[in-house]
Amino acid sequence: MQTSENGEKSAYTAPGPEGSPVAELRGVSKTFGEVKAVTNMDLSIAQGEFFTFLGPSGCGKTTALRMLAGFETPTEGSVLIDGEDVSAQEPYRRPVNMVFQNYALFPHLTVGQNIAYGLKQRRPKPGRALIEEKVSRALETVRLSGYEDRRIWEMSGGQQQRVALARAIVNEPKLLLLDEPLAALDRKLRKEMQIELQDLQRDLGITFVLVTHDQEEALSLSDRIGVVRAGQIIQVGAPQELYDRPASRYVADFVGTSNFFEGAGVEISSDTASITLQNGRRYNGRAMGGIASGENGCLSVRPEQIRIGREATPDALECTVLNRIFLGEHTEYLVRQKDLGNIKVLAPRQSDEGLNSLGKGDSAWLHWADDGALVLKND
Repeated sequence: MQTSENGEKSAYTAPGPEGSPVAELRGVSKTFGEVKAVTNMDLSIAQGEFFTFLGPSGCGKTTALRMLAGFETPTEGSVLIDGEDVSAQEPYRRPVNMVFQNYALFPHLTVGQNIAYGLKQRRPKPGRALIEEKVSRALETVRLSGYEDRRIWEMSGGQQQRVALARAIVNEPKLLLLDEPLAALDRKLRKEMQIELQDLQRDLGITFVLVTHDQEEALSLSDRIGVVRAGQIIQVGAPQELYDRPASRYVADFVGTSNFFEGAGVEISSDTASITLQNGRRYNGRAMGGIASGENGCLSVRPEQIRIGREATPDALECTVLNRIFLGEHTEYLVRQKDLGNIKVLAPRQSDEGLNSLGKGDSAWLHWADDGALVLKND
């Protein structure tokens, strides 16, 4: 992560040769009986970045996080922190703290006592004055100054989330691990906490590693994202890279929303591909994921790349509106094209206002530009 002079976070850039990763997974695998949770995973996480494991339930992302924390030991491979192999090291000996999905706060302790708990387990134990100073500083960081004597059950969900963060950062870890920490919050509070997490990570400069199945959360928070499938990382990249240049249909489908049209007879010219869809027409798009000439594949078009209108234009597709949902800043249309099936379209409010309330059962025409489409392997 790079930070400008005014404190704004810029796009993530990989660490240079002079830098070393703060954490690594080298050929890591983890099995539980006959179940392979993680298979031969390789990953380097840079100092100060916000990295996210993104994938569906059961894909192995939480197991990878727990191996970084020390709660699971790799069946094969090595876990390194600051260049040291910690694969067999106990969790409490690692410079790592973890925020759990249910926060794991002690209900019988006050806010201050919860935050101080980890400090009191250190050997040698810090003095009382130092503990109080660190707790006060942690509370100030998460905007809870003055809440030291509150009971946990007196705190709202968002406040409990911040207490859990304060308890994690008070030990000044090299890695802060977050296991779906916002899952229990409502949508509005989740949005607020996403901003707070970003600000906190930027201010502290600690490396954050997040696990989530929420693509919007991953896109909005992360410097880099590792998309996990069946225990393997299938693509790592900055959010915009994964959204605009997915390596496969799976990534395009999981990172954002897309329409997929089956096709055949791919032809490649430079980084442009053409493909024949089921309506018999040939379409162009950007070639992705190493697809080769002669292969079958699919055309992927994001809903916001499609223009919808009442008038026929050259190369436009005629369709019927099945549903229209007004969502404030844009309108979502679900339309049916006789050869290609259902298609989702997002129309900005300004352009939608010119459609004169295009509604269910109306005929419409769709069009997209070649550079707004991708030709992908069907994985």
